[in-house]
Amino acid sequence: MSRHAELDGVRPPVQASDDRGLSTIEVVILAPVMILFILVLVAFGQLVDGRGALDGAARDAARAGSIQKDYSTALSEAKSAAQADLTDVCSGPVNVTQTSSGFEPGTIFTVEVSCQVRGLAMLGLDIPTTLTSTFSSPLDPFRRSA
Repeated sequence: MSRHAELDGVRPPVQASDDRGLSTIEVVILAPVMILFILVLVAFGQLVDGRGALDGAARDAARAGSIQKDYSTALSEAKSAAQADLTDVCSGPVNVTQTSSGFEPGTIFTVEVSCQVRGLAMLGLDIPTTLTSTFSSPLDPFRRSA
C-alpha cells in the first residue's frame, strides 16, 4: 500500500504472527506445575495440622493419666485419651509410653505420643512421616480414690 493510503486512514493489512498458540502451550506446561504446587502446600498443611493435633493429644494423655489413682489405670486412660484425639489424624496405630519414672505423689507424669501422620501420602509419595510429642503433668495430690 502506498504512503498516501496510510495518511487517508486506511491501515495496511496485518501479517500473521508466529506467536499463535503460544499461550496454549504455556497453559499446558504450567497448569500441572501449579496443581502440583498446590497439592504440596496441602500436604505440608496436613503435616502442620498433624503436629498440632499430636501436641494436643500428648497434653490430654498426660492430664488424663495424672489424675488416676494407680499406674495401670493411668497408662490405660492416657492411651484412650490420645487415641480419641488422633482418630482422623494418624494413618497407623497411636503409641503412648510413659517416659517419667515412677508414679509417686508429688512427681511428674510424662508421656510420649507418636503416630504416623498422612501428610505426603496424598501425593503418592510413600514417605513415612512419624511425629512424636511429649507432655508432662504433675500428679494430682487429690487424685481419684476409687
